[in-house]
Amino acid sequence: MKKAAFFEIKEKKKVQCLLCPHYCLLDKNEVGKCLVRKNQNGNLFSENYELLCSVSIDPIEKKPLYHFYPGKNILSIGSVGCNLKCKFCQNYHISQSGVSEFDLLESYTSHEIVNIALRQEDNIGIAYTYNEPIIWYEYVHETANQAQDAGLKNVFVSNGFINPDPLKKLLDVMDAFSIDLKGFTEEFYRDFTSAKLKPVLNTIKTIADSDKHLEITNLVITGINDNEKVFSDMIDWIARECGKNTVLHISRYFPMFKIKNLPTPESKLERLYEIAKEKLHYVYLGNIRTDFGQTTYCPDCNEVLLRRNRYKTENTGLNEKNNCQNCDLSILNYEH
Repeated sequence: MKKAAFFEIKEKKKVQCLLCPHYCLLDKNEVGKCLVRKNQNGNLFSENYELLCSVSIDPIEKKPLYHFYPGKNILSIGSVGCNLKCKFCQNYHISQSGVSEFDLLESYTSHEIVNIALRQEDNIGIAYTYNEPIIWYEYVHETANQAQDAGLKNVFVSNGFINPDPLKKLLDVMDAFSIDLKGFTEEFYRDFTSAKLKPVLNTIKTIADSDKHLEITNLVITGINDNEKVFSDMIDWIARECGKNTVLHISRYFPMFKIKNLPTPESKLERLYEIAKEKLHYVYLGNIRTDFGQTTYCPDCNEVLLRRNRYKTENTGLNEKNNCQNCDLSILNYEH
């Protein structure tokens, strides 16, 4: 357990968490909506500090990140808890658990995690993922600092529901962000995630305006957030506020947790792909078995640049500068 960052002490030993837009006001011994930040005698503590449910090597494409060191591996770590209550959560067994409800947590110091990452073959760094890394902020920031000092890359896989000040500090230590944009109406966020859309859009815009790598994922849920007009509005916003080179992953939904709707039809995903490709250069489909929507093409000359088979990536058209070998357009804009 560690004393939390970003909170205020109130009267009668109450504390108000300032980490995310919920602004939880907690009495003694209460935990926040995230299930892991607790008021102990008038101070706020992170209960899942140094406690991990998973430490695993993944392909970077699994985050999903397709334009950040394609073909490389990344050490992925996760804990428990989340500041959203998504009724369709794909990882609900860890995201909707606190420390006391989950008996498979193991303790790792930041130093231990960095050393594990350094020993892995073909590994570029550490991804903070699986559950929501915002809510174990102290451990993530500490580990990312040490990883950065060791020459490793840091990747933040998140729902984006975070306040501006903590996000600003994260930008100092993160290299890439994979942000879930779960829908594009306030009603959807209220009814299906118990959160708000606007703070997530602010997070995405802040990252897009920085020098950090950004990719966005949209999970399409049958009959809930698959309206083509709303989706088109979302694409317009991404293109306008983040740029046409923003990478978008359109992901297939399968029944999970409290939502039992049918899996997203592949025909729906293909239709949304075509809508997105009208405004964005790099659009991909996820959680499907076909090759459609997996290949990276040059937006200028249509040269095939990267072919993918699930999480395997083959470079077929990028030169040593990661530009298109045919027209020399810059494709992968991260620091080598």
